[in-house]
Amino acid sequence: MIQSMTGYGKVVVAFKEKKINVEVKSLNSKTLDLSTRIAPLYREKEMEIRQMIAAALVRGKVDFAIWIEKEANSDATPINGALIDNYYRQIKDIAARTGIPEPADWFYTLLRMPDVMTKTDNEQLDDEEWQAARQAVAQALEQLVAFRKQEGAALQKKFEEKLDNIEALLHGIEPYEKSRVEKIRGKIIEGLKAIPEADYDKNRLEQELIYYIEKLDISEEKQRLANHLKYFRDTMVGEEAQGKKLGFIAQEMGREINTTGSKSNHAEMQNIVVRMKDELEQIKEQVLNAL
Repeated sequence: MIQSMTGYGKVVVAFKEKKINVEVKSLNSKTLDLSTRIAPLYREKEMEIRQMIAAALVRGKVDFAIWIEKEANSDATPINGALIDNYYRQIKDIAARTGIPEPADWFYTLLRMPDVMTKTDNEQLDDEEWQAARQAVAQALEQLVAFRKQEGAALQKKFEEKLDNIEALLHGIEPYEKSRVEKIRGKIIEGLKAIPEADYDKNRLEQELIYYIEKLDISEEKQRLANHLKYFRDTMVGEEAQGKKLGFIAQEMGREINTTGSKSNHAEMQNIVVRMKDELEQIKEQVLNAL
């Protein structure tokens, strides 16, 4: 079954006094193009996170983020009182020695001094929290894959519609193909009749007509195109991650349609070929988003 490369998943898990947020989204790409934003506490697990993403998503342009939201009472940056005392004494000492006036607003001055409000995060990641975070990552990936499958079902429906249209147009060529042969034969014979003094061997003329008509025959192209249409359908319901193969099949379909057009030599047949190309172009555009 087809999966799209477009997807989105987000999970929020409560753990003690914090919320673990995981968000992952993807777009189409030829390979796995992964960018991550990982909270410092979980950076030691980055390789494991990347492995989880690669196993679940295979390819696509993927943006992944995991961050922490803490409750207000646990997230305040502490003020370093000892360091403020030290700065206060130094400033008063300098003012006394140099005669420079002391600050009018001591709090404003002291709180702007280096490291007074620098938060030191010595929190260590324990197994219990990592299991909660890991589960959140797994759930977000599951959501994204479910989204991809939903989008893939819509893609498959679109492909089926376009394949049916091409198949119908292919059958629509047949009446013109038969009349075309008689029309070519008639034009050649009429042209010869218009030249009274022309002397020709009727058997040789028939051989030349057969040779000329065989060069315009599109039976093989029609058969190969029909085979490609079937192969495309079979591939859609086969294994996952077949987007590249579908792209190759679409290219082969284009070759047969182009050859049919070059051999047509008939206005109505060429119009049908143009419509087939239009349907195929829409398949090619959409297949770029198939996993």
